[in-house]
Amino acid sequence: AAPALLRGLLDGDHGIRWVHVMGTGIDQFPVHLVKRAQLSCSRGATAIPIAEWAMAMLLARAKQLPDSWVEQPPAEWFMAPLSMLAGKTLGLVGYGTIGQAIATRARAFDMDVQALVRRPRQVEPGGVRFVDDIAALMASSDCVVLAAPATAATHHLINAESLAAARPGMHLVNVARGSLVEEAALRVALDEERIGMGSLDVVEDEPLAANHWMYSHPRVQLSARVSWNSPTAFSNMILYFVRNLRHFSNGEPLDGLVDINAGY
Repeated sequence: AAPALLRGLLDGDHGIRWVHVMGTGIDQFPVHLVKRAQLSCSRGATAIPIAEWAMAMLLARAKQLPDSWVEQPPAEWFMAPLSMLAGKTLGLVGYGTIGQAIATRARAFDMDVQALVRRPRQVEPGGVRFVDDIAALMASSDCVVLAAPATAATHHLINAESLAAARPGMHLVNVARGSLVEEAALRVALDEERIGMGSLDVVEDEPLAANHWMYSHPRVQLSARVSWNSPTAFSNMILYFVRNLRHFSNGEPLDGLVDINAGY
């Protein structure tokens, strides 16, 4: 009913000049129906909780949590093969509000940060390097976080070819959309231990079927698209809408405008 109602409103002569999507991603929104109206989204409203979730996954692997916790006397005290984030290289696929929030936190842990971006950038803020080749990013990163929108250009960006270029043991974190990852190729890379861990908050088919291989794979940390959650997530999205409503009423430029041709 909702898509039909939206189609009627946007296709008809109703004078609608602005449509706001409460979330950030618009890959499931019928953007092709938006012809004369401006389309905006609550871009950045949940960037901080998503960035914190990504960092939690990186730290959990480095510190072997929860595996390093003990419930009885261990074989030995004081020693464990733990790693560090400091000095490691983080590769970001996408450098929007979420990617920038992750970069800020990764730099605080003394990580080197590089980002794959669609458009070349001249300025490298905060020590972030920009690259334009996914294979180069994968080959030079200890951890890669996917934070790019779901578009035709990013569909299965992580595939057999890009995974083959990955630094051995790389940690792949996906807080974007499942469509960025070719899951069959990821399974092969995990089975062959070329990818050390996949921390996935999103998958291609949601909800995931009960017998899916990801639930039981020893090198997959899977969650149910929850990284955006926080006590203020919904109120922040509403505040973004209210702020844009004020802009629209005053004839001011809108925040979070969507480029319909680009898909975000």
